Amino acid sequence: MAAASQWRRTWQGLKRDRMLYLIASPMLLFFLIFKYVPMWGILIAFKNYTPYVGFWDSPWVGLEHFRRFFGNESFFLLLRNTLAINLLNLIFFFPMPILLSLMLNEVRREWLKRIIQSIIYLPHFLSWVIIVGITYLMLSTSSGFINKLLDALGYEKIDFLTSQGMFWGLLTLQSIWKEVGWGTVIFLAAIASVDTQLFEAARMDGAGRLRQIWHVTLPAIRNVIIILLILRIGHMMDVGFEQVYLMMNGAVSDVADVFDTYVYRSGIQQAQFSYSTAVGLFKSIIGVILVVLTNRLAKKFGEDGIY
Repeated sequence: MAAASQWRRTWQGLKRDRMLYLIASPMLLFFLIFKYVPMWGILIAFKNYTPYVGFWDSPWVGLEHFRRFFGNESFFLLLRNTLAINLLNLIFFFPMPILLSLMLNEVRREWLKRIIQSIIYLPHFLSWVIIVGITYLMLSTSSGFINKLLDALGYEKIDFLTSQGMFWGLLTLQSIWKEVGWGTVIFLAAIASVDTQLFEAARMDGAGRLRQIWHVTLPAIRNVIIILLILRIGHMMDVGFEQVYLMMNGAVSDVADVFDTYVYRSGIQQAQFSYSTAVGLFKSIIGVILVVLTNRLAKKFGEDGIY
């Protein structure tokens, strides 16, 4: 009887909200078809998969591919490069949209604010091919604008694109220039939802602009910042493949090779499908662990977290 009653309530809820479920159905189908169904492919990480034999008939090898990966001399190099690039993005890129949103919020002329937003949003819509092309035009040793300027001023040219010490910084600067404007969308929306009476009360207490930002705006959007930080930490094992692959060259390969480029080489170029799937699964597991640990840490400090 209890089960029948529960089923009846569920059916009534579905019937009552049928239009909402109908609207959400394309998104649900997208996640079902492109996110959940392909998860069966994870099984080939535990098989010696070959396309000629097929998915089901390929022999099981257990954790052999994982042992091979962890025993590979390139593992710690890949781990170092991936973590270093992501840590630089976390330290320098993540706060930039917050700071830019706070500054944009202080622009009182709406027409000027819209113009600035349009300008800073534009790089987001450029592909990494274009971004890297612009980088080469600006920083190339032979024909780059900056090196030509240095040469004209009597200074030595700088090998920006072949310097291992500059590679991680270049990636971070590219990410900031391309995505910082688009990253302000969420924070500006969060700032817009802050109760204006809080700002009025702060002004009555004698708080200036900076005090209002520190004591009203930032605390009001803190939950959004924490949620995005947790999600960002969950991607610590991911680096934009296209950006790194296009910027990579022989001179910087020791600092440029990351898990994503390694998976491309081993999985696509060398057709080691099971091995590359094991590497990808390792990245995903670490990402889930980081999200869970960071979320628990946030909850210990009294934040809501993501669940």
